Amino acid sequence: MARSLYIHWPFCLAKCPYCDFNSHVRERTDTGAWKAALLADMRAEHAASKSRPPLESIFFGGGTPSLMPPALVSDLLGEAERLWGFATGIEITLEGNPSSVEADNFADLSRAGINRVSLGVQSLRPDVLQFLGRLHGVEEALAAVETAQKHFGRVSIDLIYARPDQSAEEWQQELTEALALGTSHMSLYQLTIEPATRFATDVRLGRFNPLQDDPAADLLGLTREMTEAAGIPAYEISNHAQPGEESRHNLTYWRYRDYHGIGPGAHGRRGGVATMRHKKPENFLAAVTAQGDGISEHRVLNKREAASEALLMGLRLREGIGLAEMSNRFGIAPDQMIDRKKFEFYRDIGMIWEHGERIGVTGAGMPLLDALLAELVRDELVET
Repeated sequence: MARSLYIHWPFCLAKCPYCDFNSHVRERTDTGAWKAALLADMRAEHAASKSRPPLESIFFGGGTPSLMPPALVSDLLGEAERLWGFATGIEITLEGNPSSVEADNFADLSRAGINRVSLGVQSLRPDVLQFLGRLHGVEEALAAVETAQKHFGRVSIDLIYARPDQSAEEWQQELTEALALGTSHMSLYQLTIEPATRFATDVRLGRFNPLQDDPAADLLGLTREMTEAAGIPAYEISNHAQPGEESRHNLTYWRYRDYHGIGPGAHGRRGGVATMRHKKPENFLAAVTAQGDGISEHRVLNKREAASEALLMGLRLREGIGLAEMSNRFGIAPDQMIDRKKFEFYRDIGMIWEHGERIGVTGAGMPLLDALLAELVRDELVET
């Protein structure tokens, strides 16, 4: 049953050199046209749903949703509530950049219904912000965090570490400063060089070298130690929260629950069906006009494919997964999902834990998460 809604706003003021998200720079956007298209896409998604329980979370992602006019955010939330209804205590998150222009909208966004923001601070060092192509400065970011904490009950910040030549001492000092800001949630991502980004070109041309795997793993260990000590432990490989402050919307993904996705490039999972919207903004608008929704792909997932996705997502979490629960859910025996011999090997060397029928990746195994997943999840699940 889908109880979460994702709304994608694809526009940014500039494309960051590390970003491979579905984001686009346009000189102008027609707010009226986007309002009509997103509302139509939302109504079509609701009509296609067999089960319509009240929404427990909504997430505005991007792109840069904090660039959206607050009135548009209010209109979208009003329609979502009319269609599905809101569960008590619904979490409504909006991603934003910590610029002064966007911070000026925080009061209006709060009145529109946003109760949680995730700010892309990315660094507290001016030279690093310049390297990352960010348009804000350190003081501007700090002011935006302070403003957000006045207007929203829950605030999260993003930071990027494991940058070229970054030392443990440098990251320890920067993370100490970030923890002192007192946000209840932090997303701490290692810099990844994604294909088809400007950073991928820079690395290919020798303009800089990514941090090597071993020092990056050391920084991950340091990060987990520091956040744990500060009372904001990791609950997912890159996400840290005070108890009870975890992102309920993102847990929907990691626990492999259904969710609706609308807007350009948005993915969805509902009733065993995978949906994907057209990525390019203009193509999305054209599709809504032509067919009433922005869907470019609508595909029924077989049980093995769905089980593979659930394993790959769930093992990112500190809480791990329940194998018996997975087996009952997908009708697949545990040993057909997990390679037991490899599992026992990695468990015995401390990379994997097992408590009853629950399994998960240990702190020591998290730096090798992708490799462990490739080893543990049965090939026939992944290849189906």
